[in-house]
Amino acid sequence: MGFRLEGIFPAALLPLLLTMILFLGPLMQLSMDCPCDLTDGLKVVLAPRSWARCLTDMRWLRNQVIAPLTEELVFRACMLPMLAPCTGLGPAVFTCPLFFGVAHFHHIFEQLRFRQSSVGSIFLSAAFQFSYTAVFGAYTAFLFIRTGHLIGPVLCHSFCNYMGFPAVCAALEHPQRRPLLAGYALGVGLFLLLLQPLTDPKLYGSLPLCVLLERAGDSEAPLCS
Repeated sequence: MGFRLEGIFPAALLPLLLTMILFLGPLMQLSMDCPCDLTDGLKVVLAPRSWARCLTDMRWLRNQVIAPLTEELVFRACMLPMLAPCTGLGPAVFTCPLFFGVAHFHHIFEQLRFRQSSVGSIFLSAAFQFSYTAVFGAYTAFLFIRTGHLIGPVLCHSFCNYMGFPAVCAALEHPQRRPLLAGYALGVGLFLLLLQPLTDPKLYGSLPLCVLLERAGDSEAPLCS
């Protein structure tokens, strides 16, 4: 289930670094639009009072701690070891996120209940959310298998909840559009280039899920090596 000490430091740092590289464009956009400079921003981030305020904010706790931990625990740590012996690792990586995407359909009922938009807009938004949550779920499933740890997917999930979906339309209309779009393209390019090296199983020790499949006589070399 990904709870182990072997290789925990690279498992915590490298997947998060990889995800931050993917979000290079949005991070640049956030920096450009932030009214404070880097020094002031670091002071705010490192201030104990800021963390105390966050830890007493139930919405922050839900988005940054509770949801990432519980969702990755259920849909990665629990579901993948059950699916993989039946389907193999490859199909499990793409099957598991479908359940993860469907689990977010509760937003439809909330929006319909409070009539926050038209029915068509609500279902269109739900279809879009299902699509990107399924893609994200496949990514964290890949991380879970390749690192053998739960901590990486949880931290990446928390980071993505904080960043939200990249504001591409806003980037296209931004006063500094060219460097910003270059940052988006560079982030995606570096992410694709570093995806395999930074998730190399050799960095994280033995992979419990791969060992489980090997004992059952089923080995998925592309993901386990």
